[in-house]
Amino acid sequence: MRKSLKVLAMAGIMSSMLLSGCGSEGANGSEKGEKDTYKIGVTQIVEHPSLDAALTGFQKALKEEGLKVEYDVQIAQGDQNNNQSIANNFAGDKVDLIFANSTPSALSALNATKEIPIVFTSVTDPLGAGLVKSMESPGANITGTTDTHPDAIPNMVKFMDEHMKGKSVGVIYNAGEQNSVSQIDLVKKALKGTDLKLVETTVSASSEVKQAAESLVGKADMIYIITDNTVVSALESVVQVAEDQDIPLFVGELDSVNRGGFAAYGFDYADIGYEAGQMAAKILKGEKKAKELPVQYPQKLKLLINKKAAEKMNVDIKEEWKTEAEFLE
Repeated sequence: MRKSLKVLAMAGIMSSMLLSGCGSEGANGSEKGEKDTYKIGVTQIVEHPSLDAALTGFQKALKEEGLKVEYDVQIAQGDQNNNQSIANNFAGDKVDLIFANSTPSALSALNATKEIPIVFTSVTDPLGAGLVKSMESPGANITGTTDTHPDAIPNMVKFMDEHMKGKSVGVIYNAGEQNSVSQIDLVKKALKGTDLKLVETTVSASSEVKQAAESLVGKADMIYIITDNTVVSALESVVQVAEDQDIPLFVGELDSVNRGGFAAYGFDYADIGYEAGQMAAKILKGEKKAKELPVQYPQKLKLLINKKAAEKMNVDIKEEWKTEAEFLE
């Protein structure tokens, strides 16, 4: 009797070993095709239309790939302590993949785990932030899409220099956001060789944005809001100041044009979210590991001008713009 039990036990162990050796490795060490439903932890630093659009695009891509996904969406409300706690909780829950929607979110996710795949989007400078070793070969367990098109800031600065009367450009940003510091450096670089002067003011919370905008009155002929999460989450307060003081408000992405900005060279955040979702699908299916997928740049760039905002900010629409720009009526 004991001998028979021993034989059965050995057979069971061998069967388990054989089963564990089959299939290719998918997300979080799971077998390819093993899971009917995947769990994705979504970490997002704040709520604003651009980031929300990126999440919608991400979810759309995974749905079109035929994957069943349970999402745990967590918003840090701009608080870095909350941001890290969210990432730590996802790591502890051993989700199949983390979708990090912003630079702070991605940094906290990478700090929390070196095993669970991380796909980011809405990240301005993945290399400068220390998220990846290179854009072509990210390394570690992370990859994603960046929200910086190499021509966006230079084109915007060129437009200001060639088409606007003013000579001073006011910027508001959170110096604690690495992505914002990188963009301001790009703005300074683009300003070289022009007659434009930069006027900087910084904030640490969205509640400070309106006062910062008011501080630029009389100092800046134009205002340029880059894709800073803190400032964009309170963009309406900047729009109000720009309208009241007849100051043209340039913005860093198209969603902010829809919210009242005058003009932007940008792209749809839903697109970069969608591209990130396609990358996540390859990882979950076990077709690729995160480190094998190069970081992607936005594929489309266009100039969008808000005609109503132009009227409220006392900006005349020039005939020559009509061949270059798309217009929001």
